Amino acid sequence: MHKRTVLPTLLTVLFSTAAFAQMGGGRPSPAASATCDLGGGKTIKTDYSSPRMKGRKIYGELVPFGEVWRTGANDATTFVASSDVVVGGKTVPAGSYTIFTVPKADKWTLIINKKTGEWGIPYKYESDELARADMNVSKLPSPVENFAIAYDKSAGGCMLRMDWETTRASVDISAK
Repeated sequence: MHKRTVLPTLLTVLFSTAAFAQMGGGRPSPAASATCDLGGGKTIKTDYSSPRMKGRKIYGELVPFGEVWRTGANDATTFVASSDVVVGGKTVPAGSYTIFTVPKADKWTLIINKKTGEWGIPYKYESDELARADMNVSKLPSPVENFAIAYDKSAGGCMLRMDWETTRASVDISAK
């Protein structure tokens, strides 16, 4: 009797695991999202995949300095603005975009690209760039295991921040 229940149970576990993985639940870098409420119904939404440090050196090694990074993992990170915004002094019309970054030890550059639906690497979309904005870089007091994108409310709108390892890169965003 025991042998008759083992095979169906094993098959159920295998099929459930496969289905879970196909839904994205088995990804080592799970999907995440961040939103900014600029007031008056104006919003920004960012969808990304959140890689983990897993004991690795991130900036300067896994993510090389001076090279375009997809800013997360898996699919390219999205940036959807419901209205015109100003990102680090650069005007960005309402719409859907992809964002990339160029990390350096002391300064990052945020790239807002008109090309959407991309995997993220290799970066071959220079001709589709809408804007590049300088980001501020600061050191975090303790390591952050999971790459995170968040929006913090600020006097003029929101501050987009990206935290991972011991680095925070940020840029101000306001409604136009």
